[in-house]
Amino acid sequence: MVYSVRQLNTEIRQLLEQGFGQISLVGEISNFAAPGSGHWYFTLKDERAQVRCAMFRNANQRAKVRPQNGMQVLVRAKVTVYEPRGDYQLIIEQVEDAGQGLLQQRYEQLKEKLSAEGLFAAERKRLLPDHIRKVGVLTSPTGAAIKDILAVMKRRDPGVEVIIYPSAVQGEAAVPQLQAMLKTAFERNEVDVLLVSRGGGSLEDLWCFNDETFARLLATAPMPTISAVGHEIDFTIADFVADVRAPTPSAAAELVTRDQQQQQQKAQALQQRLGLAQQRLLQRLQQRWQFLQTRLQQQHPQRQLQQQSQLADELQARANRALQNRLARQKQQVSYLHGRLQAMHPQKELQRLQQKLQTQQQRLPQVMQRVLKDKRTQQQQLMQALNLVSPLNTLERGYAIVRTEKGDVVRSEKQVTVGESIEVRLADGNITAKRQ
Repeated sequence: MVYSVRQLNTEIRQLLEQGFGQISLVGEISNFAAPGSGHWYFTLKDERAQVRCAMFRNANQRAKVRPQNGMQVLVRAKVTVYEPRGDYQLIIEQVEDAGQGLLQQRYEQLKEKLSAEGLFAAERKRLLPDHIRKVGVLTSPTGAAIKDILAVMKRRDPGVEVIIYPSAVQGEAAVPQLQAMLKTAFERNEVDVLLVSRGGGSLEDLWCFNDETFARLLATAPMPTISAVGHEIDFTIADFVADVRAPTPSAAAELVTRDQQQQQQKAQALQQRLGLAQQRLLQRLQQRWQFLQTRLQQQHPQRQLQQQSQLADELQARANRALQNRLARQKQQVSYLHGRLQAMHPQKELQRLQQKLQTQQQRLPQVMQRVLKDKRTQQQQLMQALNLVSPLNTLERGYAIVRTEKGDVVRSEKQVTVGESIEVRLADGNITAKRQ
């Protein structure tokens, strides 16, 4: 089959939309634009990658925050393709500040991860003992939770012994303290059931009970465990890992006392199994609903209207960029011509020649000194060479030069007659003599 470009882009768009559905994404906003159409366009990026995003007017009117460049946000979006340009992009449906949203996302990701590993499975949950005589409580020794637990247990069954494993339950110090006390409780193994508890609070306040290491450690407890963290509407990772979840610290105290203890344990186990079954059913229904919604949106006229609206915004932006580019080129040409004019100005050449003359004047004394030095060296070399062939050197060694009265050098005795005067040249003077 031979595709047209439009057919190819359409099929790719359908594959992306069906394959991904709705996703959550965290990133930094850049290149934010809000044209007159009311739609928002921006880029979502991290330190290594980026993706284009569009949030149409009917969606951004419900936004809790208005995007700004540099803002960290958590978005829920759908992956699609902008067919006229062949670019993949995100259609943003919700946007919020990444702070609280990121904590919730981390919570959901860890919950999904541990659930897939079976740490929440109903088959690994243990029933509470029928006869509980010693209860361990991992909590703050000064918090409201321990006061409620002790009050209920004293009222319902004063004979139950309580061992407190003290730890911070909020803030950065809470996680290592909770882990240390949990290990201590495991090593001692002195209680029939271990209760992990604290009062209610925000997601950030309860975050130490969402720690992955703490959750995995709790799953290895040698005794049955109860999680009673926060109020009834608060759920932490520890709640899913523990054998039993109590909605409040007081309810946990009732579970470990003898009044209707066995019935409560069975009800709790059945409730957990029912909750898991409902959760699985809800997940299947949500997946089916998302699939049908995706198919509906692919053929919805609003999608074409969004594509056309985005195309109009893009053409407007391209026209603005073209005008700005043309103006920039003209400014650049004027700047170039002005630069050439300045470069050809006579003042420039005059300055260059004056600088060259000044440089030559500064170098002249150095050149003259160098030439004079070379000449002196040459003179010394010539004098040395002349001295080597000078007859004075020979005279210095004891030789003499004999000349006739006419000044001729005597090389043979035949040149001098008897009674003729001669002159003998020595190294340090002359001597006049006559031949006998």
